[in-house]
Amino acid sequence: MKESIKNMESEKIAEKVESFIEKDVVFEQEAKPSRDQALLETGIIDSTSILELVAFLEETFGITIEDEELLPANLDSIDKITSFVSRKLST
Repeated sequence: MKESIKNMESEKIAEKVESFIEKDVVFEQEAKPSRDQALLETGIIDSTSILELVAFLEETFGITIEDEELLPANLDSIDKITSFVSRKLST
């Protein structure tokens, strides 16, 4: 039986997001980004990477991300992404 996504702890969400960013987004960075590091502002992710991140989040967590939710307040750090996904899962 699949782990209930709705009951997933924030730490597990953060680990999945962090792993995705490290494996699929950060190609030339020597050090992995910290969880509170601004990903867009520092150039770790770009507009193409955002689309890949959104597809990953929707598929992995079974959520739908609307265009108006594509904001730095929701997607600009691992911590912000984790909080955003947690909020989406609790609705």
